[in-house]
Amino acid sequence: MTTVVIILLILLGLFLLILEFFALPGVTFAGLGGALFVGVAIFMSYREFGAVGGNITMAGTLTITVLVIVWSLRSGTWKKLMLDSSIDGQVEVKDDNAVKVGDEALAVTRLNPVGKASVNDIIIEARCPGHFVDENTTLEVMKVFKTYIIVKPKS
Repeated sequence: MTTVVIILLILLGLFLLILEFFALPGVTFAGLGGALFVGVAIFMSYREFGAVGGNITMAGTLTITVLVIVWSLRSGTWKKLMLDSSIDGQVEVKDDNAVKVGDEALAVTRLNPVGKASVNDIIIEARCPGHFVDENTTLEVMKVFKTYIIVKPKS
């Protein structure tokens, strides 16, 4: 009976550890519980079967753990449970010669201090450091970057 309990604790612990490694992010109760179950099973085998039985149980558990991890990585069954997402968004980059320093712009949205502005029929992100600019205000382009421009209210 004790042997069955030890084997079940090891199997449950390995299952929880594999679940922790491949399905649950971070350190969760599954990983802690799996390590606890395996540790208790090895402790029980040392207590029940002595040093030789405990050493055999520990070596067997380590071997099985390595084999199960290798098998899990190669089988691909965990891909269904793993977090596998990718970002396919892109940053809108304007043409290098479309906007120049000194061009006149019109605030499409409120610049608080970041918003959208229209320059030469192109709507681009505009930043107006130190100012809050209302919508439909005329602006002057101070600096031009690939994805945004620095503007100031035109006086």
